[in-house]
Amino acid sequence: MATTTAPVDAPSAPRARRSPLWWPVVAAPAAAVVVYTVLTRRLTGDLQYVLAALRLGGEAGYSPSEVFTHRPFFYRWFIALLDLPTSGGVAVRETIIEAEGALVVAAAAFALHTALLRRITPREAALTAGTTGLVLGLAPRTDFLQPEWTAVVLTVFGLAAALGIRRAWPAALIAALPLGLAVMMKYSTASTAAFGVLILWAADRGRAIRVALAAVPGALALFALSVLAGSHELQWTHDMPQINQSALSRTGIRPGFILHRSVEFLADRSVLTPVLLLLPGALLLLLTRVQGRARRLELLTIAVLIGFGSLAVVIVQGNWFPYHAVQLTVFAAAVWGLAVGGSPRPPWCFGTVSLLYGTLPALYTRLPHGLQRPATMWVLGLVALLAALADTRPTGPPRRSSAPLALAGVVLLAGPVWPSSPHLAQYGKVSVTNARFHENAETKQQDADKLRAQLPAGAKVLYLAFGDTVYYVDHPAQCRYPIATFLQRTRFIPDVADLKSFQENADCVDHDPAPYAILDRAWFRLAHVDAGLRRRVQATYACPPLEPKTPLVVCKRK
Repeated sequence: MATTTAPVDAPSAPRARRSPLWWPVVAAPAAAVVVYTVLTRRLTGDLQYVLAALRLGGEAGYSPSEVFTHRPFFYRWFIALLDLPTSGGVAVRETIIEAEGALVVAAAAFALHTALLRRITPREAALTAGTTGLVLGLAPRTDFLQPEWTAVVLTVFGLAAALGIRRAWPAALIAALPLGLAVMMKYSTASTAAFGVLILWAADRGRAIRVALAAVPGALALFALSVLAGSHELQWTHDMPQINQSALSRTGIRPGFILHRSVEFLADRSVLTPVLLLLPGALLLLLTRVQGRARRLELLTIAVLIGFGSLAVVIVQGNWFPYHAVQLTVFAAAVWGLAVGGSPRPPWCFGTVSLLYGTLPALYTRLPHGLQRPATMWVLGLVALLAALADTRPTGPPRRSSAPLALAGVVLLAGPVWPSSPHLAQYGKVSVTNARFHENAETKQQDADKLRAQLPAGAKVLYLAFGDTVYYVDHPAQCRYPIATFLQRTRFIPDVADLKSFQENADCVDHDPAPYAILDRAWFRLAHVDAGLRRRVQATYACPPLEPKTPLVVCKRK
């Protein structure tokens, strides 16, 4: 077919002649930004939590199959494999992992580009695969290597296989593996794999049906494999949702709150990744090229399903973490690339807005707090839509080069990585910038150094502390639950104490206890956790007196 916006049975069209000059002009700055990101981004606390649990659980004799990290089996092994070749200090090890993640993204983008060349014009393929790769490679720290991010990368591999392999059934069977693994990253990421099938439906309905028929039993087989390979996997699959006090199953459906919070969440997500602001405009540019009302309605329906489906995943989990919607930002970037790449005439207004919005994350942090609000982001989204509307008028000669618009895309997608860009935003307010994140990381490292100075070399530790503390202290544990997630949750949800995983975790306190414990009184408040657990901790360990300025203390076994 000539383009993915054409009907699924449209004949192939002649390929546009590719310029030998424009792509290096775009590739050089894109590569430079990726290298800068790999060297400077560092890992977010969630990744540090998983790495700490896997490393210290491994020192206690447990494989990634058998150590608890609040992440499913296949995701644990994915992170463990990334960590396998690392060595040296914290910064060096994190840089190696960053580089490995960037290489995985590059492979996914290359596979997608190769597959798309069979179906759309070279310009469309280059911009669609390029923006998909860049939005993943230059993702905010809060997204990078998270289960949701990893599921998107696997879905890209699945789409590449489904579209790029010539024979339909072999393509479906091969695509079923990465799509099934996408489901296994967090189980809620089944939605991401489903969105991939929806996108495939827009290009080739027959292949979409085949992929769905192969991927569903494939995902079930992978889950069965994880249960067989990990003695606790079925137990943790049951227990993990029970420790989320914000889940919709616990809070109930509150339509007013959900609507209001969704408006705020989408604005916060756009502060971190401004390409999301351009999604409605990109869809408009895309749909204006589509022939046939039914085809336009079909593509619009798919886009709406992906948008509302992505938001539904966030609502059900109830935490409103930005990385829960990373699939929506990747979809926005891919639609931007397809819309701009396939436009017969340069969409200069939309391209100019895209270029300016690349500076938005860094500039937004400098706005007065009165202007840092969801309404500001929604107005900016409307501006982008109006710019796209202005470009729908057929004016100007056909373009010969994609370089200026592709460069605008690089600037747009690089917005999250600069030092003054937001690391976190909530209710429209920037709470932490990238620069402040690095400062906080240095402080945590210094606090960990003080704790390590109180411990004998190689001493085993029971951690009653947050994941990043465990990560930086890095002393061996001797427990299947290196981080006391189940124990701490009783501070908020008393019935967690009834779970089997809580009981196993609690046994780490006084069944062959470690000689030392690290207690974070700000995170693990003994006065508020389960009373029986509190008595067991106090009977086993002697801790220093409470001091407000030193919540992190080393306790000794009695």
